[in-house]
Amino acid sequence: MQKILGYIRKAVQDFDLIQKGDKIAVGVSGGKDSLVLLAGLAQMRRFAEFDYDITAVTIDPGFNGVPNNYDAVARLCEKLDVPFSLVHTQIGEIVFDIRKEPNPCSLCANMRRGALHDAAKAAGCNKLALGHNNDDVIETFIMNLFNEGRIGCFSPKTHLDRKDITVIRPLVLAPESQVLSACNRNNLEIVKSVCPADKTTSRQKTKEFLRDMEHKDKGFKLRMFTALRKSGVDGWGYPDK
Repeated sequence: MQKILGYIRKAVQDFDLIQKGDKIAVGVSGGKDSLVLLAGLAQMRRFAEFDYDITAVTIDPGFNGVPNNYDAVARLCEKLDVPFSLVHTQIGEIVFDIRKEPNPCSLCANMRRGALHDAAKAAGCNKLALGHNNDDVIETFIMNLFNEGRIGCFSPKTHLDRKDITVIRPLVLAPESQVLSACNRNNLEIVKSVCPADKTTSRQKTKEFLRDMEHKDKGFKLRMFTALRKSGVDGWGYPDK
């Protein structure tokens, strides 16, 4: 977990993600990224230069009309002494059964984000932390470039005026391989995804493309991320530029 804490501290410094007195809702899906983020932010409280509070929030989409089991998340929160809130929704039913979306990921993601924003505000939080890792950043950059013909990505920090909440992504400098290693080494229990579209998305294809390019040309992913940071778009610039 020490490496992960290093990545988180660096991201907090580079992108000014956390300030004294922040109350942060951590969006926990039960996947490796959100579990590692939760554990990392909980541990960092012990030696951070400023005080902040965290609470874990899980949005259950209710895929296949059945509530998922998040007992593993509840156990981790109890171990870390972090409050835990589980919100059951009908997002899965709306996206797949009622609207029968041919490309369900965008609508599902938007609805889950909306539910997270509302849950964070209900918990009295001023910030919402999401578990996007460095590979997620590069994949989004490539998808925007190839699919939409534009240079851009989600931002490390975004203030949502309508909700009056700031979304932060403290894991954006951590490679997915390091996140997976931290998850395994710390015996974090992953909640298996039951999404009907899992592993069939455009992002999965982009992930496979990047894996192939990295195999053929080592350092390819790092150069893509460096290009994003040098561009300075969407808040990705270096702090001294």
